[in-house]
Amino acid sequence: MIETSTAVGWTFVVYLTVIMGIGWVAYQRTQNLSDYILGGRRLGPWSSALSAGASDMSGWLLLGLPGAAFAVGLSAGWIALGLLVGTWLNWLLMAPRLRVYTFKANDSLTLPEFLEQRFRDKTNMLRVVSALFILLFFLFYTSSGLVAGGKLFETVFGVDYQYAVILGTLAVVSYTMFGGFLAVSWTDLLQGLMMAAALALVPLWAMGELGGINATFTSLEELNPHLLTWFSDNTGASLTIIGILSSVAWGLGYFGQPHILARFAAIDSAKQIPAARRIAVSWTALTLFCAMLIGLVGIVYLGDGLGDGETVFMVMVNALFHPVIAGILLAAILAAVMSTADSQLLVSSSALTEDFYKSIFRKDATQEELVRIGRIAVILIALAAMLLAFDDDSTVLDLVSYAWAGFGATFGPVLLLSLFWRRSTALGAMAGIVVGGVTVVVWANMSGGIFELYEILPGFVLAGLAMIGMSLISPEPEQEILDEFDAVQQEVKQG
Repeated sequence: MIETSTAVGWTFVVYLTVIMGIGWVAYQRTQNLSDYILGGRRLGPWSSALSAGASDMSGWLLLGLPGAAFAVGLSAGWIALGLLVGTWLNWLLMAPRLRVYTFKANDSLTLPEFLEQRFRDKTNMLRVVSALFILLFFLFYTSSGLVAGGKLFETVFGVDYQYAVILGTLAVVSYTMFGGFLAVSWTDLLQGLMMAAALALVPLWAMGELGGINATFTSLEELNPHLLTWFSDNTGASLTIIGILSSVAWGLGYFGQPHILARFAAIDSAKQIPAARRIAVSWTALTLFCAMLIGLVGIVYLGDGLGDGETVFMVMVNALFHPVIAGILLAAILAAVMSTADSQLLVSSSALTEDFYKSIFRKDATQEELVRIGRIAVILIALAAMLLAFDDDSTVLDLVSYAWAGFGATFGPVLLLSLFWRRSTALGAMAGIVVGGVTVVVWANMSGGIFELYEILPGFVLAGLAMIGMSLISPEPEQEILDEFDAVQQEVKQG
């Protein structure tokens, strides 16, 4: 347990007060459901880029990835490589088309609504099934953030783990419930900058105390040369093809993450996407590199006496800095946790409000009623995720990997084909969603042989094949759908 201090505690209080203030300002500007879910589609390139990055990486970036590098060394970098390439491709391929298409498809506010409008699905089933999978996988994803928050408060303040999870949940729910998308995006901008600064400062400071970068890595090589190889783990055992593919395949997940894709739909104009892409890719490259560096430097700085590798960042911060500085840097973990959990809660709330409540039960609901239901949904989903997070044996990386695979395989191929393939149909999209989601759930519960492959890869491939096959054997899309598709491609091409 890290020694607590009054200075660290007050730093956290100040940080949370600032976040609540941002939430209050956003609350004043939230007038309707479009404001609550997409911020009225008026995000700038910096807000959209850093909000997407911060909500993507979460506590995993400051806990899971440094912990993996601390445990196995440089070979953990295959995941980082896959994520960096995935970030670039997502902004290049998905962002411009999704921004234009969600607006043309009857100003769709959520991914399930977009799919329904894109394919003119009158059965309502495509929207409902999509929303069900969103709620299922976001329970695990949001729970991972609450686990990270629980570990933070438990490690820093010595609070019982369950109480620590409750404290983190209350912090996130408070401003998300009232401020909606604007609060989430504005706080994510601040949190993204804090995460980058903290990740860069900690390894640089530690290497300075160890005698510089050359001395640090010389010591690391003397301790265990296997830690500095890409193709073997810390024991010297060669990585398998399945292991490398499983790590790199994390990049496929980007194409189906609703909380990231929402930033593409919310940016003020498609013309701002190139600038946002450069910011997002630069931020991602910097933070992934520094997170890996923390794990590697931590091996030399801390030795092998660390029980939980996912606390390496927190332990190093406490050992290196004065309590006031430590409090600011540890607040970056809280920022990372909150930046993802708030986005996930908001997307889940949107699915319940827009895709269940309004779509099925109250088609004529007023904007005020929908915003009120959205806020209630935030509380209900947070409570369910909190109960799941109470298991103190849970690891951030395991929970994130399952949810990431679920979204990537369920929605990634379907969205890519719906944005790029003119012949895709509603039946094809339904087949892709069901096959992708079910494959991930089944594959994740199998073990041995081929089932050691990360479930996102078979899920992604099978979902794509299912959508292509079912689209080809179902009737061709109506001319209205084809005309809209062509108009979107033309607008994107013109920039």
